[in-house]
Amino acid sequence: MNKDAESRVQLSSVAEGLSQCLYCPAVIRMKEKGVRLPSREAIYSILDDLIEILFPGCHRQEIVPACRKEQSLELQLESAVDRLRSQSIRAFKYQCEFDKCRDCGECVRNADAAVESFVRELAGIQQMLNKDIVAAYEGDPAAKSTMEVVMSYPGVESIVTHRIAHSLYVHKVPLIPRIMSERTHARTGIDIHPGAKIGPGFFIDHGTGVVIGETCVIGKNVKLYQGVTLGALSFPKDEHGNPVKDIKRHPEVRDNVVIYAGATILGADTVIGDNSEIGGNVWLTHSVPPNSKVYNQQPQPLITS
Repeated sequence: MNKDAESRVQLSSVAEGLSQCLYCPAVIRMKEKGVRLPSREAIYSILDDLIEILFPGCHRQEIVPACRKEQSLELQLESAVDRLRSQSIRAFKYQCEFDKCRDCGECVRNADAAVESFVRELAGIQQMLNKDIVAAYEGDPAAKSTMEVVMSYPGVESIVTHRIAHSLYVHKVPLIPRIMSERTHARTGIDIHPGAKIGPGFFIDHGTGVVIGETCVIGKNVKLYQGVTLGALSFPKDEHGNPVKDIKRHPEVRDNVVIYAGATILGADTVIGDNSEIGGNVWLTHSVPPNSKVYNQQPQPLITS
């Protein structure tokens, strides 16, 4: 056997092993039915278009005359919604395949209902984002204008994506909300799970390294600094040793709270009361009442003789 033949044999063996991956059988079944997985690139494009729709003229070079602004928005929205519907149908069919798909048409109906509900919420999402932008502008002395905030602040980019992804998550669209949130996580260093519930007037200053877990609940006018973690204290397991899902695992942060850089707040039962301040690098696994100030002990100077 010559070297080329040996090489082909080795590659064949490797390919056979690789084909045994965990998700391959489901993907093969989907392809046999003519079903395709959602496209990450398509979802990124939809997300960019939705952001442009929410902030017309802010993120693209072309300027639309005022007399044609509504018409242009309607065309943009129609395109984005059509593509979102198409990708959502794929996502629901993916989910259905793992639930032993009956090919009953329910996936299309679920996608239509979810996208229709999402579109109805867009105006409300924009109103929430307007409050987030004002919070960022008023909360950062370095901000020169709200336009600067919209165009350049990673914390604003992350909450814009989150509000879009959260709406789709609430309407039980599989895959797509997480793909959106992880794209922004990669771009900004801010990791917000689309399941987190976040009230208006939310601002993350600087942003890098912030983590907000799936079942976190955050009230109105909350401000976080870089490196804050709102995470789970532990992961309950079932009788087979698998993590229990669909239970609350993350803390609640109520209205008008400020959490400074590097603070870690963990646990489903941990509640930070209204108007509280949590200092930098604090590790907190218990609740604090309203109007609390929680800080680590201040370091003392070392006096030498």
